[in-house]
Amino acid sequence: MAWVYLTLAGLLEIGWAIGLKYTDGFTRLVPSVLTAISMVASVLLLGLALKTLPVGTGYAVWTGIGTVGTAILGIVLLGEPITALRLGCIGLIVVGILGLKFAAA
Repeated sequence: MAWVYLTLAGLLEIGWAIGLKYTDGFTRLVPSVLTAISMVASVLLLGLALKTLPVGTGYAVWTGIGTVGTAILGIVLLGEPITALRLGCIGLIVVGILGLKFAAA
C-alpha cells in the first residue's frame, strides 16, 4: 500500500507544481485553493508512505514522479521546449525512479 500512497503523492505533486503556474502568484482564488489542497494532500500521502518505505527512497521517488510529470506537462500544456537532451534527462530520472523502486523491494 505504501507504493500506492507514494504514487498518488507524486501525482499530486505534479498537480500542485503545474497549479502554481495558474495561481498567478496566488492572486487567483480557485487555482490557489486547488494548488494548496494538492500540496497538503501530497505531503500527507508521502508521510503515510514513509511509515514503511525508507525515507531516502520515498522522497527521491516522490520528487522524481513530480519532476518527470511536471516536465512532461510543461511541454504538453505550457509549450516548453522539447529537445533530445531534455527527453534524455527525463528518461534518466525514470530509470532512477525504477531503480530505487526495485532496490527497495
